Amino acid sequence: MKWSYSVARVSGIDIKIHATFALILAYGAFRWGFPKGLDGASSLAGAVFGMGMMILLFACVVLHELGHSLVAQRFGLTVREILLLPIGGVARLEKNPEKPLHELLIAAAGPLVNVAIAVVLFFVGGLAVNFGVLEGGSLLPTADGPPSLVTLWGWLFTANVALALFNLIPAFPMDGGRILRAALALKMGFSRATRIATGVGQAIAFAFGLFGVLTGNLLLVVVAFFVFTGAGQERSEEQARTVLTTLRVGDAYNKHALTLAPGDHVSKVVDYILTSYQPDFAVMQGSGFLGVVTRDDILKTLATEVTDLYVAGIMRRDVLTVQATQGLDDVRRMMGEKGERIAAVVQDEAFLGLVSAEDISEALVVSTFVQLRDRRRAAAEAAAD
Repeated sequence: MKWSYSVARVSGIDIKIHATFALILAYGAFRWGFPKGLDGASSLAGAVFGMGMMILLFACVVLHELGHSLVAQRFGLTVREILLLPIGGVARLEKNPEKPLHELLIAAAGPLVNVAIAVVLFFVGGLAVNFGVLEGGSLLPTADGPPSLVTLWGWLFTANVALALFNLIPAFPMDGGRILRAALALKMGFSRATRIATGVGQAIAFAFGLFGVLTGNLLLVVVAFFVFTGAGQERSEEQARTVLTTLRVGDAYNKHALTLAPGDHVSKVVDYILTSYQPDFAVMQGSGFLGVVTRDDILKTLATEVTDLYVAGIMRRDVLTVQATQGLDDVRRMMGEKGERIAAVVQDEAFLGLVSAEDISEALVVSTFVQLRDRRRAAAEAAAD
């Protein structure tokens, strides 16, 4: 089932809405459309008003994400899409910026958009009051009022101020956490800056969660949980990136893999799977690479076919190709972007073997432990001296 639907395209960036976005529309309809009296008067109008409020709010969220995205494009980064979820929006970049100043400016652009929207709303609202279009002179007291232009004005103003302030909290994965990391990285490496920034973020998340538990605020507990786990994921990702950038594809691919010929039968692949730990097989014509047959391909064939087919009939010919000299982190990113778990490794034009997502994960684990061993050995030698 398709869960995300493209609704617009701005500066080459697809803006998509997740299917669960309907939940926020339902929330808006319930909040302003629930009958206020026994007769239920104006409930339909209130429901329409509430859904309109949610749409306008998420229009502000789109502008927030476009702020990030357009600045990222200015620095040469590719933005894959903007995805709207009930909890907010996400701008998906192909890769993180490599320069701290770039990350700082990209992260700051989103909250600045919300500040700009709030300033415009404030002055437009003030003019409307002066000309008698709106009644009342304060925005905040009208934020939760009944359906009206005054409520719309005050609620959107308050929401944009809240979006700016909330996103500036120095905790990953929010913009404030990225701003903090970028500021620290100007003076130290990304790896150390990430450890400090994510530690600060998790401490803030823990404080929020504890406060939510003590006050019975379940929503704050949920937000704190996501912030805490998001910071942990960011730290793990940076640690993985740091390790994998030191390795090349040539260090991780299977150099002793079994291969197939296009005339081999599926039954031969079944024997290979049962008698080895290898799940993926390159199909070769002499020294020429033709395609790949995976364990999943074989299982699907066994489930749907009764004849012993040739592997040439089930192999995948469109395979991601990478150079042996490429960094493992770059290859991992490429696999993620293209939704692939396997790639063909070549040296210039010569095929060398296959590398899978599992191979990269294993290389990460082994290299991490090797680095830990080397650090312990260096510490022991320093202590002995």
